[in-house]
Amino acid sequence: MQNPFIRRLCAPLPAFALTCAVLVLAFSACVSTDTPTPTPAEARIPTPGATATPTAAVSALVPSASPTPTAAVSALVPSASPTPTAAVSTLVASATPTPTLDPNVVRNAYSVEADPDYEDGITGIYTRIWETDFRFHTVPYHEIVSGGVGRDGIPPIDEPTFVSLTDAREWLSDTEPVIALELHGEAKAYPLQVLLWHEIVNDELAGLPVTVTYCPLCNSAVVFDRTLDGTIYDFGVSGNLRNSDLVMWDRQTQSWWQQLTGEGIAGELAGAQLRFLPAQIVSWAAFRDGYADGLVLDRPGFSRSYGRNPYPYYDNLDSYPFLFYGEADPRLPPKERVAAVEISGDAAAFPYSVLATKRVVHSEVGGEDLVVFFEFGTGTALGSGTIAGAADVGATGVFRPVLDGDRLTFAFDGDGITDEGTGSRWNVLGRAVSGPLAGRQLERLNAQDHLWFAWAAFKPHTTVYGEG
Repeated sequence: MQNPFIRRLCAPLPAFALTCAVLVLAFSACVSTDTPTPTPAEARIPTPGATATPTAAVSALVPSASPTPTAAVSALVPSASPTPTAAVSTLVASATPTPTLDPNVVRNAYSVEADPDYEDGITGIYTRIWETDFRFHTVPYHEIVSGGVGRDGIPPIDEPTFVSLTDAREWLSDTEPVIALELHGEAKAYPLQVLLWHEIVNDELAGLPVTVTYCPLCNSAVVFDRTLDGTIYDFGVSGNLRNSDLVMWDRQTQSWWQQLTGEGIAGELAGAQLRFLPAQIVSWAAFRDGYADGLVLDRPGFSRSYGRNPYPYYDNLDSYPFLFYGEADPRLPPKERVAAVEISGDAAAFPYSVLATKRVVHSEVGGEDLVVFFEFGTGTALGSGTIAGAADVGATGVFRPVLDGDRLTFAFDGDGITDEGTGSRWNVLGRAVSGPLAGRQLERLNAQDHLWFAWAAFKPHTTVYGEG
């Protein structure tokens, strides 16, 4: 059967036909024939199944009757004929009940209204296999497009296995990129050579259920707490994209989720928000040296060409993104890497091209001080056909520059990053590796590395550091 990646890459425009043909020849021989068959085109029938009966949570949001003025309000209205005084009139006006929600409008537990005409907007995605309650959605359906593969055609990893640092040395090179996740003193590395072929890992770390995600088309590595309102959710690859970014689905409700933002965008959980967990893309060497007891995601039992990049030269700086139909923000090249941060609704992007020169940047986002570290030594997973030895694009870390209540000031001294107060040397993981503060750890902030076009599409009002 066809490689699902080839189907994805061939989907966008006729102009890519020659590229797709080359990709077919290059990769068809190295991918297992057990890849799930994409949903056939004739399945484009926007029928979600029987209309779902609102749950108790939904019903509770729909008032059954208009509220009756309370005794306190009634007491403020004089029963005698004289015209009420100004003071009384003011009190009566302020006590008027707020208009109630329309009892004829159905809402889900996150106050998203049911769309009775939702079928009119579903034009380019397959719905027959889904039990999703498509009445509820927070984005226009025309923004969601097929990625060329069926549901879980890119298979997520549900039962991950891990190996020691020693064992991982046998198949990881020093500069290979990994997603580094640390919680409560426990650390795991998720190599991008594995995530390129699976995109989602449902895992647990330090007793917390987590979902580790990576969208190659946006270079977006995002980690979530997969517990929401007391329920643990298992996520998969829907086969669809929005703004070229992975649309996930959960197996419990079949709701759809935007990977870059963590928002439920369709289904019973539309409007819900997953909690981000701070993580970084760093080199295998940086992780290995920083976490002596760390574990590494092993290659799963799929017939895949781990170590090969199925998206060769995708991150060429000025090339246009696949399956992105918006207008790329012209402030930066579409595929410029950025360290992206959002705090209290204030979004900022720190271009790698600037960080590579400065190496340390102090800034403020959403009223909070932060510091961005940049360190060379991490290769791209989206360059040449082989990940080992790929071009060095560097890595970033975003931290709160405070330790024991004292604000630290950092600088690059030509050899590395030091704090001006003690001269201690710090690595890209935010840890002091020598000097008086050796062993101390800065607080990581929620930040991700993205390709610029994707971050700007979801956060159009973002500030670009160094702009102007």
